[in-house]
Amino acid sequence: MRPSFVIPSMIALAGAFATTAGADDWPQWRGPQRDGKSAEKGLLASWPAGGPPLAFKTSGIGTGFSSLAVSGGRIFTLGDAGERQFLLALDEKTGQHRWKVDIGKSWNDEFLGPRSTPTVDGDRVYALSTEGDLFCLETTTGKEVWKRNLPAEYSGGLMKANGSWDWKFAESPLVDGDRLIVSPGSREAAMVALDKKTGKEIWRTAIPDLGPAGADGAGYSSVVISEGAGVRQYVQLIGRGLIGVEAKTGKFLWGYNRVANDIANIPTALVDGDFVFASTGYGTGAALLELVKEGAGVKAREVYFLEGNTFQNHHGGMILHQGHVYAGSGHNKGLPVAVELKSGKLAWGPQRNEGTGSAAVAFADGRVYLRYQNGKVVLVEATPAGYKEHGSFDIPEVHHPSWPHPVIAGGRLYLREQDNLYSYDIKARSETKAKS
Repeated sequence: MRPSFVIPSMIALAGAFATTAGADDWPQWRGPQRDGKSAEKGLLASWPAGGPPLAFKTSGIGTGFSSLAVSGGRIFTLGDAGERQFLLALDEKTGQHRWKVDIGKSWNDEFLGPRSTPTVDGDRVYALSTEGDLFCLETTTGKEVWKRNLPAEYSGGLMKANGSWDWKFAESPLVDGDRLIVSPGSREAAMVALDKKTGKEIWRTAIPDLGPAGADGAGYSSVVISEGAGVRQYVQLIGRGLIGVEAKTGKFLWGYNRVANDIANIPTALVDGDFVFASTGYGTGAALLELVKEGAGVKAREVYFLEGNTFQNHHGGMILHQGHVYAGSGHNKGLPVAVELKSGKLAWGPQRNEGTGSAAVAFADGRVYLRYQNGKVVLVEATPAGYKEHGSFDIPEVHHPSWPHPVIAGGRLYLREQDNLYSYDIKARSETKAKS
């Protein structure tokens, strides 16, 4: 595979940018810990009218709902252009294109484009196309290191809505130590671990019948790591619900069927010690599980289940902060709520604001960033004391459902809007002056 350099004059500069993730980087789906949270401080506590200042806008990244990975001075994302799908690398500070690589045919569905987010690990970037091609590329050049295909090699595929329709692969690969973890979704290989350097298989996980809810196949979620019950494990939401897989061996540990729906299981689960919180939309609801030792294995005990009319997260994700879950609730409604994790009680909400449709969320410096389907972005204080809004603005040129998850890195708020990428300066004024 030969990478296409959009700006040839930049080739000589490729080696000048470090690829080691920094403290302010966002190197994968939902940030450094896959929990939607940035550790950055000194950010704007409230926004002026019209929102924070725009640092740059760049275009030509293609259609799609993929979010961004920001690491080593580069931004990585996926996009469709014409009949082809691409992995792109941009300059973090300016948005200038560095390279783009063809990773397969485009996904011209009703809503246009890929959903998966690339994962950066040192000098390698990993990406999963909508057709299930898994790539490992060099971050500086886009040169292919290895490639595998999940459907061909593992009979992988997505859960099919009402038994017939799916929206292609949307998972964002996980790097854990020397391994790359992905979820092909078949009964014989629901999850696999590969050597991140070579792509060679380390183990695969077969799963039993988890129950009647949901549908067979992978979900649209991504793996998170848990140390629940003292066992390092990978937690994933698949077509039939939540599963836990032993990290060392790939052994199936536990499954939980009740939270699954038969259309699309999407949000990435939240992990808090021995607890796992998960939710799906389409009227389903949410559950808190406690992971406990059971013989040589692990058991998932249901602590509580919230019906869909109390809380359900469609596809915008959730934030756990100081014992409370902050998210948009309601199927395709995104009504802000705060839920006490251990009890399931609503601290406040559902709350109406100017955003409509599902709300994609991120967190930094005591604030929750909600990006709505109608292009409204709202800054909300992460407190159980009540809904406290601290500013909002509209993303320009919204022509499709505005779904990509927001990214916070290096004092910037990044918002992808189909072919455009907007970068906003969200450093507090005192911080900006101190560095000028």
